Amino acid sequence: MRVLGIECTAHTFGLGVIDDTYNVLIDERQTYQPKEGIVPREAAKFHKENANRLLEELDLDNIDLIGISSGPGLPPCLNFGVDFAKNLAKKLDRPIIGVNHCQAHIEVGKVFCGVEDPLVLYISGGNTQIIYNNRGYKILGETQDIGLGNAFDKLGRKVGLKFPAGPKIESLAKKGKFILLPYSVKGMDLNFSGILTEAMRKIEKGEKKEDVLHSFQEVCFSMLAEVCERALAATDKKELLLVGGVVQNQRLQEVLRRMCEDRGANFYVVPKEYAGDNGVMIALTALINWKEEKRIEPKVNPNWRIDSI
Repeated sequence: MRVLGIECTAHTFGLGVIDDTYNVLIDERQTYQPKEGIVPREAAKFHKENANRLLEELDLDNIDLIGISSGPGLPPCLNFGVDFAKNLAKKLDRPIIGVNHCQAHIEVGKVFCGVEDPLVLYISGGNTQIIYNNRGYKILGETQDIGLGNAFDKLGRKVGLKFPAGPKIESLAKKGKFILLPYSVKGMDLNFSGILTEAMRKIEKGEKKEDVLHSFQEVCFSMLAEVCERALAATDKKELLLVGGVVQNQRLQEVLRRMCEDRGANFYVVPKEYAGDNGVMIALTALINWKEEKRIEPKVNPNWRIDSI
């Protein structure tokens, strides 16, 4: 069995093909590169301009199933992606199922890291969540305002960094020294907007950007370590898995790896090539859900939470 996965929730249009043993056969993607933040309609236009060109590189005759990322995401991008996938399924006369984008990030991490039942820290542009499986995925804690990836991008724009700002912030932060910023953990939930506002205020007052960026990382990563350690204790999990585009930050990995070592827990990070948005993770999750007879209708759902599946 061969499965085609189509990713189209935000800045990336991706096509991935896997077989029924999770071998990656195709991994094609194009990413919208805005000068500042993502403009949803422009991103959707970018996807429309690139979709058919990428599709032409695939052998569609051997495709048995199509999976489409149906949410959460930006409505214009989702609308184009779901329509594109439905039209393709109709043309090929193949079954199609909807895939939750957040679940796909988790499943690709689990499969390629070889873990079955970890505690998951999922960090992307719009999401920061601590997730575990208890007869279905449950959210144990999450951001109450802004996703950490988006916070990085906003702070990056403040200091003149191009999108995506995360890797550039990580590099500059290595040259900085710690200065005080707010720390906001409420039970198992986190707030990043206050820290971001104060970091921007310090930039405006003339603090060295390297010091502000270093401190922003240290405070945010310490908050994540606190809630992940508490979650490991509460769930009695012995494995922590990091997924999502932001988790490739080496300092974040160092902080959480040390926490896991102190607790005697195993630490895993999704492979770099599958950390960001991609079609492979959609194909893989479509196959998993198909095998488990979860036939999810492919319809646009911009606010589709993983704990509602």
